Amino acid sequence: NGENPRNISLFGQEMNQGTWAICKMNMFLHSVFSADIKKGDTIRNPNHLKGGELMTFDRVIANPPFSLAKWGKEEADNDSFGRFPYGTPPKDTGDLAFVQHMIASLNAEGVMGVVVPHGVLFRGSSEKEIRKGILGNDLLEAVIGLPSKLFYGTSIPAAMLIINKKKSKDRKNKVIFINSDLEFEEGKNQNKLRDENIEMIVSTFDLYEDIKRYSKVVSMDEIRENDYNLNIRRYADTSPPPEQFDVRAILQGGIPVSEIEDEYIQETLQGMDVSCVFVKRDSNYYEFKSEIESKEQIKDFLDTDEQAVVGQFERWWDKYKVSLHELDSEVKESEEVMWGYLKELGYE
Repeated sequence: NGENPRNISLFGQEMNQGTWAICKMNMFLHSVFSADIKKGDTIRNPNHLKGGELMTFDRVIANPPFSLAKWGKEEADNDSFGRFPYGTPPKDTGDLAFVQHMIASLNAEGVMGVVVPHGVLFRGSSEKEIRKGILGNDLLEAVIGLPSKLFYGTSIPAAMLIINKKKSKDRKNKVIFINSDLEFEEGKNQNKLRDENIEMIVSTFDLYEDIKRYSKVVSMDEIRENDYNLNIRRYADTSPPPEQFDVRAILQGGIPVSEIEDEYIQETLQGMDVSCVFVKRDSNYYEFKSEIESKEQIKDFLDTDEQAVVGQFERWWDKYKVSLHELDSEVKESEEVMWGYLKELGYE
């Protein structure tokens, strides 16, 4: 933010020796010589202590191991630092143990961000009780759905939890759900978030408002009614609405005007003028221009390379270009040709 980086104090702890060494080297290469990076097991042996108590911080961020087995449940059940007021998770899924350690490491105005697998959002039993406690104390500010194949070592989609110890008055007893699982740049082995994808997430979080099929601000009462289930698609669903089928168009051909003017279709077309591909047959139906003789030619008539737009016109081709009546006629012609061949061969 243009301020003096020397005013920042950085602390970290990592059990994996290789990762710990990379972090130490990273700090050195960025001239952050004061960073205090400890080596050790955060759950069993937290190393950042002051006067025998956990140190607390303004910001805490982490990408802990997903659903770690043998994470230290027995030690957590007897924790002397009071880090697990909402209970401890199952012995084979330690996600919410790390989340609670992070909450305990926040000061009274602290904010944290943590990457978790989606199971953390809806699994039951003790994990549900932990979610219930976090929500009951109004600590959760945002749940952000991320694309699959974003992180090394796992192809599953992940989510981010934003915890805020001092939520602003207008955000109290609310949680914003942001579903950005479709917003990414596809890679061969790994996907990545583009600058515009990150900007969309950040601006939506800052504005804290609903965006159709992307984000939803949900009251704590609604979350309670849903039994503390934080499944993102329950609140901000990116799934398209059911596809429309016009029986008359399927039987006789033509693309229904009502389907083209559908709100979801218009979002996909991004306001494109469909006359570049269609001509009006009558007040209710379009049809493809006569110059377009195959599906592969459609993209030559479009003013965009956007795959979602091209794909929508190609779906209309498959769906309505050849009507059932035309197919029926073609079948009859084929039958006549076939019987002609059979007669020539002496079959009656």
